[in-house]
Amino acid sequence: MISPLPDAIRRYTGAYADASGSAPTAIPGMTTVCSPRVGEVQYDIHRPLICLVAQGAKQVTMRGQTLVFGAGDSMVLTADVPTVTRIVKGSRKAPYLSFALCLDPALIVDLSIEMKAPADAGGSLEVASTEAEVADTALRMMRLLDRPASVPLLQSQLTRELHYWLLAGRHGPAIRRLGHPDSHAHRIARAVKVLRAEFKSSLPIERLASTAGMSSSSFHQHFRAVTSLSPLQFQKQLRLIEARRLMLADGILPGNAAYAVGYQSVPQFTREYRRLFGLPPAREVGQVKRGISSSAPRHTHLLR
Repeated sequence: MISPLPDAIRRYTGAYADASGSAPTAIPGMTTVCSPRVGEVQYDIHRPLICLVAQGAKQVTMRGQTLVFGAGDSMVLTADVPTVTRIVKGSRKAPYLSFALCLDPALIVDLSIEMKAPADAGGSLEVASTEAEVADTALRMMRLLDRPASVPLLQSQLTRELHYWLLAGRHGPAIRRLGHPDSHAHRIARAVKVLRAEFKSSLPIERLASTAGMSSSSFHQHFRAVTSLSPLQFQKQLRLIEARRLMLADGILPGNAAYAVGYQSVPQFTREYRRLFGLPPAREVGQVKRGISSSAPRHTHLLR
């Protein structure tokens, strides 16, 4: 069904991917991945997105739920929630290949109104076979990248089309809940945007609650219901994930990484890093440099 997509992703990532195999594109929110690294555990708090697997397979764990999706499948994530992922099928000859696009709540609002779509409820994480219209639009977005001068003129139209097919298809009920301005998920998303932009700073809970248009007590309750974390835990994870990236990708020393993401105490950083990732930072960096990787999450206390 999506057979041309692997070649398009492989060509693009071959030219633009970083050391991890990830290649952001000129289309806002769109990323492609090419990686043979089976078993390497990745921690993140993803923005709401659609991910199409063109080759290989990946496992994702969220809120105690574990799903595997492979070639021909698509995964929709409709909340800013912590995830633990690992590639479970891939090799140098046939690496894991995927296409991902962040979902645009404003676009979902506009399309839902025009489509007169009902305010259905759906889960935060769903996996299903990729529909032909979604795969075709993703392929045309990949081909658009071959003509850079056309991207500014045509990317908005294709992004809108992809959102339309998602709303019209089997993922529609899950995605539509992002498009209702008065929903708790939409209001919490406003506070999450502030947390993502200013996670290195101390953020008063009153400011976040006001951003969401809620009282402090109501904000705590609904924030945890949407993200599975308290606001403080959410901010800690953002800091720790960024620190891990700085150490593994940029070679920054643990102490410097701790201060760079807003920690005032290296011992506190080390304790919280170990609680989330299972190893103290210096030891994990050493293991990665020696080519040792865990095949499964060790500790994910903050993920629950």
